[in-house]
Amino acid sequence: MGGLRVAVAGATGAVGREMLSILAERRFPAAEVIALASERSAGTSVSYAGGRIVVSRLGHDSFEGVGLALFSAGAARSLEFAPSAVKVGAVVVDNSSAYRMDPEVPLVVPEVNAEALAAHKGIVANPNCSTIQLVAALKPLRDKAGLRRIVVSTYQAVSGAGQSAIEELKAQVDAYPDPPGAGGMPHPIAFNCVPRIDVFLEGGDTQEERKMVNETRKILGAPDLPVSATCVRVPVYNGHSESVNVQTERPLSPEEARILLSAAPGIELIDDPGALAFPTALMVSGRDPVYVGRIRRDPSAENALNLWIVADNLRKGAALNAVQIAEVLLEKNLLKAA
Repeated sequence: MGGLRVAVAGATGAVGREMLSILAERRFPAAEVIALASERSAGTSVSYAGGRIVVSRLGHDSFEGVGLALFSAGAARSLEFAPSAVKVGAVVVDNSSAYRMDPEVPLVVPEVNAEALAAHKGIVANPNCSTIQLVAALKPLRDKAGLRRIVVSTYQAVSGAGQSAIEELKAQVDAYPDPPGAGGMPHPIAFNCVPRIDVFLEGGDTQEERKMVNETRKILGAPDLPVSATCVRVPVYNGHSESVNVQTERPLSPEEARILLSAAPGIELIDDPGALAFPTALMVSGRDPVYVGRIRRDPSAENALNLWIVADNLRKGAALNAVQIAEVLLEKNLLKAA
């Protein structure tokens, strides 16, 4: 694998840049990394491993000799170009929603269901950012006590909506107390909470909420697991937070849950209310783990616990998880399209 060529599609976006940064940070053994983006970005450059690489136009002919393609260019481009990458022998790890619910495509969080990668047919889906941190924290609890029902409310940073949303929040904060009206979001986001992420669907859920339900079930291999989600955009630049109510099949005390989570891969426990120690979005930005705190019994339901889960949505929620998938593919000699 010393000659592995890696392509990053969508390299000029927030997640694409983070993918390049994490590839270098984790010293992923690529002989060459190529950056791909839209035609308007072609000829510009992006940072990689202390230097700069020139961005090429993303096209059907971009993947000759590429063994691994990390996609973060949006669902439409993934649907259009990922098959071309697979056709010439690359394995695609796709960060968009394009393939997540395809029954032929593994949807993977390495700490949770890495074994699913063995069945890939050239494409692996990276889950939604809010789903990744949720299932990472649920897995050790599920393994010990089973899962009966999940209720989750998210507090999602604007970086999850891209660079334009970050700029929109900055502009509205700078203009306070007379902020400009809504831009790409349905209402002003500065000093506000907006309970709508993605489009509304029949029945009143948003697409983001439906993603959390369906993806959680798929990753955990529990198609009938009751999951209820409410997803809210908040005026935070980076880092998603979640309030989660977990009802388990068998009794599980808060103390047992803390022990399980402390030992779980990729999880960092910060749970000392007396010292005001609990994870916050500001604290976790730029860090890799999924952080859990505020673990306590919910006396209103049988076998129920409340958790507070926080993670950097650009790292573990997107780019880092994709690179970790690539690392497992490499380790298990699965970096070839089926």
